[in-house]
Amino acid sequence: MTDLQQHIEAKLQHQLQPVYLSVVNESHMHGTPSNDSHFKVIAVCEQFDGMRLLQRHRAVNKVLADELAGPVHALALHVYSPTEWQQLHQVPDSPACRGGSQLDNN
Repeated sequence: MTDLQQHIEAKLQHQLQPVYLSVVNESHMHGTPSNDSHFKVIAVCEQFDGMRLLQRHRAVNKVLADELAGPVHALALHVYSPTEWQQLHQVPDSPACRGGSQLDNN
C-alpha cells in the first residue's frame, strides 16, 4: 500500500466513519505504475442512507478535495448505504482510463 493510498484511507475513515472501506490503487491499469493517480473507493456509510448518489459523491470529494486538486487524476467511487451493501452481489469494475492525464508530461 502506498503512502497516498494510506492517506486517502485514513482521511475517509476519520471523516466518514464507514462500516466498510476499501481504497484500491488502480494506477497500474492506466499506464502510470509509478504514480498514485488512479484510485477506486468503495465506501459503505450509515450517513449515505437516504442520500442521493450525487450527494454521496460530493461528500467523498469534499473529504478528498486536496488530493483531487493535486496528485489524484481519477477516482472511481462506489458508495453505498449498509442496506444497499447487504443486497449487493458485486461491485462494478472501474471504467477504462480515457487518458488526459498530464502527470507523465511534467
